[in-house]
Amino acid sequence: MVQDVARQVADQVRTGFGVRLSTMEPVTSGADQHARLWLAQAADGSRYAVKLSGGGTPAGLVVTAYLAEQGVPGIVGPLRADDGRLSIDNDGRRVSVVPWVSDQRALDAPMTGAHWRAYGEVLAAVHEVPVTDELSRLLPAGGAAYPSIVTATRAMAARLRDPAPADLADPLVAELAGVWSAVADRLGVLTREVERRAADQRDRPGPNVVCHGDPHLGNLLLGADGQVWLIDWDDAVLAPPECDLMFVLGGVLAFAPITPEQQQAVLAGYGRTDVDRVRLAWFLAVRALDDLSDWTRQAVDLDAAAADRGRAARIVRGLVSPVGLVTLADTALRDSDRRGRAATTSSTSDKK
Repeated sequence: MVQDVARQVADQVRTGFGVRLSTMEPVTSGADQHARLWLAQAADGSRYAVKLSGGGTPAGLVVTAYLAEQGVPGIVGPLRADDGRLSIDNDGRRVSVVPWVSDQRALDAPMTGAHWRAYGEVLAAVHEVPVTDELSRLLPAGGAAYPSIVTATRAMAARLRDPAPADLADPLVAELAGVWSAVADRLGVLTREVERRAADQRDRPGPNVVCHGDPHLGNLLLGADGQVWLIDWDDAVLAPPECDLMFVLGGVLAFAPITPEQQQAVLAGYGRTDVDRVRLAWFLAVRALDDLSDWTRQAVDLDAAAADRGRAARIVRGLVSPVGLVTLADTALRDSDRRGRAATTSSTSDKK
């Protein structure tokens, strides 16, 4: 079945893009459950990332094509099909082809200082491009899904507090119920603060720029001489820069924390320091709830493969660890509250 799909996609790439593929090797490192990705080699030796996408929208392809046309460094634009489209249809799914630029993910190898600086330069260049009418129509607002994320979080908390008979018999569900119980107070704070601060985000909007939306090190490829490429733009949004910068300044991946020195190197490349910590904390909290509820959902899916459930459970444990995103978001919210109180006290003192 898997080979049949690969052959079908290869035939479509040949007829739609004019690229004759000689090999297609599955890539399994991604977290997108609705997509299949292959490392494909053409007859002339060129290599491509061939993707079959079953969810989301083609916005990521539109964004990367636009960014590449604007000359943004570290962006790989997709190939256009013979009819000019960025993807072709496969029974309601999208087939896209992008040049394969590197085998080296930032997660799998040490980054040099030049790599960290280039990471910041790429983010800055992305945030500086003009937002076109097409992008305004295609891209959602960053954080706009927070109501459904809060709802999903509360629903999962309720399920784990009062498990069904089938859940009670499953050791992994029982373990995760204990994990959620141990952080229930923190989750309560996060959900309430996400809702409470959402009004502040609307009343005090930041600049709306193109954001990758998920620029962690797993989506960063490394090249020689400090070159980097930012890939996988399926979560692209229009949002204030903090939506992307939280991955550097807030820390998102528990198993790949970014040191203060590395943060400084990124900011040196980015070229600005006027980060809104209140906004950053809000985006961190939204992401924390989204990751925790979604990965827990996958871990407690009794119909899923044991290996997939185990991987999801490991990620959940990392999210609630002392260096995990739930902890970091909680700390960021409290820190932003302290900063706000200090600013109010200072302002009051100045008026006296």
